Amino acid sequence: SEVKERPGAHPLAPLTSTVEFRDVGFAYDDAPEKHILRHVSFTARAGQVVAIVGLSGAGKTTLMNLIPRFYDATEGALLIDGVDSRDVTLVSLRNQIALVTQENVLFDDTIAANIAYGAPGASRDAIQDAARAAHAHDFILDLEGGYDARIGERGQRLSGGQRQRLAIARANLTRSPILVLDEATSALDSESEQAVKAALVNLMRDRTTFVIAHRLSTVRHADVIVALDNGEVAELGSHETLIDR
Repeated sequence: SEVKERPGAHPLAPLTSTVEFRDVGFAYDDAPEKHILRHVSFTARAGQVVAIVGLSGAGKTTLMNLIPRFYDATEGALLIDGVDSRDVTLVSLRNQIALVTQENVLFDDTIAANIAYGAPGASRDAIQDAARAAHAHDFILDLEGGYDARIGERGQRLSGGQRQRLAIARANLTRSPILVLDEATSALDSESEQAVKAALVNLMRDRTTFVIAHRLSTVRHADVIVALDNGEVAELGSHETLIDR
């Protein structure tokens, strides 16, 4: 159903970015008896990297879609710095969150305009700094037109790795304190994956980061790993703890 603001919703205050899932459950309105998530509870503290792992259909993406309120939990609550996310305005909430997915939205516009989407009025220097941090600056300069080159519909004139690095540059520029990475490297070849991973290291620095992955081995450096199985938390702990189990 459509997400709506509650009466009296207020702007979200400046964040330290602790995110808590408190006994969260979710079911779609047209199938309320079919729970996609059940009794999910864990906390991501400011600056931590939290990995969400599990098989396809385990509920990983649905769980992450609750953070920017693409959906609302039907049970329990999602708290950001102790505040129920449903009690703050959507604009102020979403301004605190950056998303990098497998299929990022790019427009038939210039490189600079695509990076600055979400940060209108950003200076060219700021755009270039964001691109450098995303390991994108060099390939951009190799394009005819550089930062003024048009990339085609959905970025079709770029490779998959180049498109991902533009999305990372965009997320860098917004400086959002909460970051959600949804299988951000899964569709790339090995060479592109290494470049994107290097860019992600810069992007994740000093942010509360959620990483969605299928394989435990890809998130060994996470502070906390949440293993979902059929919508429930099956395991919770560090990589070493889960491997020992």
